[in-house]
Amino acid sequence: MSSFKSYKDLDAWKKSRELVKCVYELTKKYPKDEDFGLKLQMRRASISVLSNIAEGQGRQYKKEMIQFMYMSRGSLNELEAQLEVSFDLGYITSDEQQKTIEVLESCRKLLSGFINYLQKADLA
Repeated sequence: MSSFKSYKDLDAWKKSRELVKCVYELTKKYPKDEDFGLKLQMRRASISVLSNIAEGQGRQYKKEMIQFMYMSRGSLNELEAQLEVSFDLGYITSDEQQKTIEVLESCRKLLSGFINYLQKADLA
């Protein structure tokens, strides 16, 4: 669908890989009773960002691709809310929250820019 050779060429996907790593490192220290709760949800949300970018890039039609990019952006919002809860519960420090949100915001900007590009582009 797109002129990109691979989803791996997309800056938004590359940055989302960094976000996944941040989230996995951050959640390693969560309490054991969060293994199937908040910790799992945060990991799934971060993986969802990455996965939807990859899946969307493989779609045949631009409209489908854009929809998957919006789903990725939704997962970023979900993860941001979960970071707030993590801080409120004392699982992460303010510095850890801020560092992770910086990576998340970078993902959001790249993803929003890519969505804008797709909406304007005449892709075959």
